[in-house]
Amino acid sequence: MEGTVVKLDRGFPLVRCDDGANVRCEHATALVKGERLRAVIGDRVIVSMPEGHDKGIIDGILPRRSSFVRKDPADRTSHQVLAANFELVIIAEPIVQLNRRRLERELVLAHETGARVAVVLTKADLAGLDEAEAVRQEVADLAGRSVHVLVASIGDAPSIERVRALLSAGEVAILIGKSGVGKSSLVNMLAGGEVQDVGEVRSFDGKGRHTTVDRVMVDIPGGGRVVDMPGVRGLGLWDADAGLGVAFADVEELAASCRFRDCKHADEPGCAVQAAVKSGDLAQARLDSYRSFGAELEGVRTRRDEARHMRGEKASDRRRKKKGR
Repeated sequence: MEGTVVKLDRGFPLVRCDDGANVRCEHATALVKGERLRAVIGDRVIVSMPEGHDKGIIDGILPRRSSFVRKDPADRTSHQVLAANFELVIIAEPIVQLNRRRLERELVLAHETGARVAVVLTKADLAGLDEAEAVRQEVADLAGRSVHVLVASIGDAPSIERVRALLSAGEVAILIGKSGVGKSSLVNMLAGGEVQDVGEVRSFDGKGRHTTVDRVMVDIPGGGRVVDMPGVRGLGLWDADAGLGVAFADVEELAASCRFRDCKHADEPGCAVQAAVKSGDLAQARLDSYRSFGAELEGVRTRRDEARHMRGEKASDRRRKKKGR
């Protein structure tokens, strides 16, 4: 039978089977050793129920239509899939003390999935109306026209409804953001009940403590489902060239007018990007981020290729692994 992984914690995946049953499962030995694949939240899986066994067995993972991927923090030459099969990535960032550098990185990773992307600026009650609108406009300018940018406050029901409206019935969204930005509180408001533990918030800076330690798919009445992801500290890029191009479309549009196709946007003659920086049309910090992310991706490719060469891996093996990520 088939089902969807709806919860991942430190134990075994919980699979909601198509017949409505919830089954705790373990991975088939052949799957883990042969393909080196493990099911993640949102995966569609094939499950068997061996007689006399107290858990279901995940025998196979169906092809993923989308996946959220980062560089494995424990292995510089490998990647880690955190979630699969979603239509929307919601990035939660606090409206006060906004980390613009992290937001840029989150946008690159979100766009790489191919799903729709939205940014929700949380804890709006800690900012005045004018400040909140100024930050919202700044983020909207940074994120681009294709990204919805909303301001939300737990005490403001209309703002929560605007977030709920991002997700249509039957769709799945993943909610990402660092610990303490209010993701669990937002999920509780969307779900209409206490489905996630919420940590206390410090009064002097509005920061919360990390509470979500597992990944769980939560049903949202009339609005699909949301995966509340634990606060992820490491967001290393992996195969994110397409995401970089979308997140920094302004830079790449300028780069198309550079004199040289391989322009590094440093000190080359005829660089349209540097010209935009000098004229004030492009912020130097924006270019610095673009170049830094590009260098990071190049470093990942180099280390990955070296590791593949050492393992004697063939090109056909690489294509098969990438298809199954």
